[in-house]
Amino acid sequence: MAFLSSRRNKTRLAPELDDQELGRLLKSLVATTRTGTIATTDLCVAQISRLLAQEPDDWDRRTHRLGVLADFLTESHVPQSWAAREPGNAHALVLRAWTQTSRARSQERPQDTGDALDCCLRAAELSPQDPTPWVVLLRLARLQRWEQPQVFGVWNEVIARDRWNRDAYLSMLGYLTPEEAGSRLQVLEFVDGMRARMPANAPCAGTELTAQVLQYQSVLERGGFEALVARNHWSHAMAAQALDRVATTWVQPGFLRHAKARADLNLLAYALMAADRRREARPIFEMLGGTVTAWPWQAGGDPLTEFDQAQRRAAPGS
Repeated sequence: MAFLSSRRNKTRLAPELDDQELGRLLKSLVATTRTGTIATTDLCVAQISRLLAQEPDDWDRRTHRLGVLADFLTESHVPQSWAAREPGNAHALVLRAWTQTSRARSQERPQDTGDALDCCLRAAELSPQDPTPWVVLLRLARLQRWEQPQVFGVWNEVIARDRWNRDAYLSMLGYLTPEEAGSRLQVLEFVDGMRARMPANAPCAGTELTAQVLQYQSVLERGGFEALVARNHWSHAMAAQALDRVATTWVQPGFLRHAKARADLNLLAYALMAADRRREARPIFEMLGGTVTAWPWQAGGDPLTEFDQAQRRAAPGS
């Protein structure tokens, strides 16, 4: 729960992004757990359940909220207690599975996922139209490096329910990178196939740019001369075109409407600054209003510091 920063300056790590109800819930959960009363778990469950019951068919919003809650509650007993009390509640099962998967990933113990697989499958049976059990299962498959036919099978289950699910596209992108279970060619094929069919403002619209940022950061991580000239990555045709495709549209008010739009705007600001396109980055920083996501900024150090420095470099006269 440490990410609820106590910084008083304008920039802030805000995993809820612009979801005000989710933000209020996170603050309320902090206050509730501090009381230390016997009924703490009941109070937390009631608050979480109430939020997840809203807009039940908005899969984009639901995926966002579950993901943020799972990261927030990684070290909490609440998801486990809720799932144990209500084994027929799909919300509880998905949250428990997602929390277990997030904890295993953060601890680099891919096999230590408890009953996450069973929870996903039970939730899928209880709520057949819901893509989120399959979203979590895709994360689990990626973490445990399942074989590609199995992973693509899970992927197909997600997109059959939510065609442009952002989390699913980014999970597949990560899985197909050379650093995990794929190759650069597979990444290119995946991105090209997606872009040919995807609406320009779909929730997964940031997938192509994410692929370019990941490749850019992999060059930086090598160090030495390659890191010194890493900025040249953005002058290559594919990287420049990926950036060009979104730089003029995403800045338009209301163009991006999905739950993680501000995460994608962070991505765009980072990429524009990496490409030394400061003037284009300026309105993106203004739109963000200081809302910072840990990735991709954390690649250079403390994300708030990196964001602040980039924002100052993009200011007029800098």
